[in-house]
Amino acid sequence: MSESFPTAEELHHLTDAELGAADARDDLLLLRVETTPEQDAAAWVHGRPERSGPVNIVPYDPTWPEDYAVEAQRVRDILGEHVVTLAHVGSTSVPGLAAKPIIDMQLTVADSTDEASYVAELEAAGYRLVVREPFWHEHRLLKGPAGAAEINLHVYTAGNSEAERVLVFCDWLRAHDADRDLYVQTKLGLAPQQWAHLQDYTVSKDSVIDDIIHRAVAA
Repeated sequence: MSESFPTAEELHHLTDAELGAADARDDLLLLRVETTPEQDAAAWVHGRPERSGPVNIVPYDPTWPEDYAVEAQRVRDILGEHVVTLAHVGSTSVPGLAAKPIIDMQLTVADSTDEASYVAELEAAGYRLVVREPFWHEHRLLKGPAGAAEINLHVYTAGNSEAERVLVFCDWLRAHDADRDLYVQTKLGLAPQQWAHLQDYTVSKDSVIDDIIHRAVAA
């Protein structure tokens, strides 16, 4: 792709007026905020876990939506009115798509930087805050409690463009078999490699994801 994406710090300093320009929604959906390796490493609250090996991709499991539904109700019960939106995202949310066997949930709250309004309640229920990214959409990641399903709970401020990108991407894959198949073949081609960090595998898919989002936005 030929677009020049801003760094995370550049986007962090855009004014509300700049973000509110004409066609801002589509423009922001097409942006990929880039971070430095140093920022990626520093984002881990308790240190980045080391790994070496392939990524485990398994065939689609029809029980994944129910796993999401059960945990989503728990999160709503825990946080109550602090939940603005909650959605099943990631590959486990797309029927027929092979995936890592981890349920990705996307929570939006009034302000993701206000950790006191949601982290303590989640931690009391067994969640662990593992990632804090002040230079990448103020994203937070919490790992779910031990249980039948492994849970990643991603938290953004309501209205965040990256949260919207994720929804657009997943919705498009659910409705367009060709791009779903392209994405799964990309994952299956990359997963067997030896990855020092899971983030390296994730980043290696960026260009394909960006192309798919471009098609979704243009449609």
